[in-house]
Amino acid sequence: MNYDPLDCSQNSLNRLDASNTCQPSQTEISVYECELTLRFRLIEERAAFHDLDEDELLEKLLEAVTCGNDDYMEIGQKQIRVSELSEVQASPKMRRQLIRLRNFMGS
Repeated sequence: MNYDPLDCSQNSLNRLDASNTCQPSQTEISVYECELTLRFRLIEERAAFHDLDEDELLEKLLEAVTCGNDDYMEIGQKQIRVSELSEVQASPKMRRQLIRLRNFMGS
């Protein structure tokens, strides 16, 4: 799943005004480093995870976790850390996206 912060249909930073045009909100944006460690048990068909590349497997597991605990999944351990980075710590690609997003929001 690719996230495009400039896409009005996916972005919580944008809203529709009375004329149904996409308008950026006055929201500050920043770069964050996020670390998520999960350990959970899942009941699933044996074939469900075969022949998946790493990205597909991650997407499937995240989908299972977002559904929450139920009779087929239980979360055992979780650690979550989110920290704001200075812009100079971000990669050049992330800095370009940040500039692009700020320019879009300022227009």
